[in-house]
Amino acid sequence: MNKILDETLSQQVAESIKSKAKKPFENAYKAALVTEGARYVQGFIVFTGQPYKPVEHGWIELDDVIIDPTFPYLQKNHRNIWYFPAQSLTVKKLKAIIDESKEDYPEDDPLPIYGEAPYDYYGDLMLGDHEYLAAYQAAEVKCREINGLEAEKN
Repeated sequence: MNKILDETLSQQVAESIKSKAKKPFENAYKAALVTEGARYVQGFIVFTGQPYKPVEHGWIELDDVIIDPTFPYLQKNHRNIWYFPAQSLTVKKLKAIIDESKEDYPEDDPLPIYGEAPYDYYGDLMLGDHEYLAAYQAAEVKCREINGLEAEKN
């Protein structure tokens, strides 16, 4: 079952954590920390129009809804955005991974999180585990479906 984006809750959470444009993973991390029962999710979004390809993204899920604290910056109608989760983490697991990453690699940003090796590739870019690749491929199919006519015009 596909979860539905809660536009109102996304806006409220974005304001409460003071979300930033182009920081979807950081925004999702902060939102997960302040939203009881939430899960941190990474994957891809696609929408009508440019860039005509899946965009790596982070959000949170609560019960059957998506809360996207970066949504206010996307400047898209919520009906024209599709989410493709690659991995979902509890807040406890997320904190443990972040703490370990900061300890092991203090110079590197711990987000996004790519799961366990071995990693898969698309084009020249490395992705996370197999679930990440599967989510990317599903997002790619949807992107072609919704942008088919627009992409042909360009």
